[in-house]
Amino acid sequence: MTPKDHRAAALALLDAEATRRQIGLLSLAHPGMTLDDAYAVQADVIALKLAAGRHRVGWKIGLTSRAMQEALKIDTPDSGVLLDDMVFQDGATVPKNRFIQPRVEAEIAFLMAHDLSGASITREEVIAATAHVAPSLEILDTRILRSDPATGQARIITDTVGDNAANAGVVLGPQRHTLDSHDLRRVGAIVKRDGVVEETGLGAGVLDDPVTGILWLVQRLARYGQGLSAGDIVLSGSFIRPIEAPPGSRFHADFGTFGQVTLNFE
Repeated sequence: MTPKDHRAAALALLDAEATRRQIGLLSLAHPGMTLDDAYAVQADVIALKLAAGRHRVGWKIGLTSRAMQEALKIDTPDSGVLLDDMVFQDGATVPKNRFIQPRVEAEIAFLMAHDLSGASITREEVIAATAHVAPSLEILDTRILRSDPATGQARIITDTVGDNAANAGVVLGPQRHTLDSHDLRRVGAIVKRDGVVEETGLGAGVLDDPVTGILWLVQRLARYGQGLSAGDIVLSGSFIRPIEAPPGSRFHADFGTFGQVTLNFE
């Protein structure tokens, strides 16, 4: 793809978000699209949003579980950018028609105390740079069709990455913990939709340890001269399958002693 192609795809994604009309698969329109192309499209989307007045508040890591990686035939996570208008308060109600096809995932959020960057960053440095961890729900949405109606081809990693890693929103629970207060591998969540348990999982589903996700992100960002900033929210990756969130849905994520998060959809 050329820089002109990247910008055209970014504009199409922004229009899809504004009109709530999904576009076709980028991977079909651009069969030779690479991961670098996909991140270039994502970067253009974010640049246009920042120019329109939005502010970056953090990052998300996706596709961290083995099951999701196998489904997309990849062996690496992906990442996206969190912006200020994506943050919802615990217990909030998402307005009707805010999203196209929202889904919800449970994650452990890292709240950064210090800047963090560099390709040779260590696990110990990630821990030292983290102020707190918190329970969270991520809202996913897709501005791209999940599959092509004519061929049946499903989205692939380049589609997802270009679409800001399907990022749409984040809800943090009110609880804050130091990293050494819990074994994050064993922090779990019971996620209910409308009072019915839909998914359960453990933090170990995220690359065996959510800290590893942060390490991966910092090392990936270093390739582009970027890093984490003090105050950033970083979603370390989901340890449950995405749960559909049709209108009227009520979500409650019980993380046990780690906390709770609730979210509703109008």
